Amino acid sequence: MIFKKLFSLFEMGALLLTICAAFSTNAAAADPPAKPAPKRAAAHMLPGPGTYEIDPDHSFAYFGARHHVVGLVRGRFDKVAGTITVSQDLAACGVDITIDASSISTQNTERDEDLRSPAYFDVKKFPTMTYHGRGIRRVSASSWKMDGSLTLHGVTKVVPLTFTFNGTFPDVPPGKPVRAAFHASAAAKRAEFSLGARDNLEELGASQAPDVGIEIDVEADANVSTH
Repeated sequence: MIFKKLFSLFEMGALLLTICAAFSTNAAAADPPAKPAPKRAAAHMLPGPGTYEIDPDHSFAYFGARHHVVGLVRGRFDKVAGTITVSQDLAACGVDITIDASSISTQNTERDEDLRSPAYFDVKKFPTMTYHGRGIRRVSASSWKMDGSLTLHGVTKVVPLTFTFNGTFPDVPPGKPVRAAFHASAAAKRAEFSLGARDNLEELGASQAPDVGIEIDVEADANVSTH
């Protein structure tokens, strides 16, 4: 009797599984297959030729500086200005950026004042840092490189800048200029710019590798008169 009841339960379970499977098959046949989410097209090309004015309210320069060899202090400069020149002739493409050194911020007032002092940026003597470059070359499907000159703390050195063009804004109001977005990165060694002598002696050891990483995010508007 017990085996008979168990067999009946198994039969009922099999019937339920069959019904569920049929229902799932019918539902799948009735509903169209889900479409994959659309992907934003990669911005492999550059924006249209012209001069693009950097928007200081939507552009930021970040950095990460090595601290006692293994640590990392992050900060940013809040005042960035300049232009980006785009041309069909890659040799004519250019970047001209000016950063207000006194606008440095590491979210620590005492440290920021120390960085503005003669021990580091010496902002009273060297109020700005600049980056100027002409000519670019493609280094991947979506990135480019420029060998521009960084002037910092009264010293000028060639610092390669790698950047990507992220695209143009799709929702610019009629009559407003085209707005483009870029991301760039670079690396440098502070000792080469005579910056932070005590760090070079006490904190960074004998490493010759770059100890400062730089990231720049820029939004820039096309100059209507030249675009």
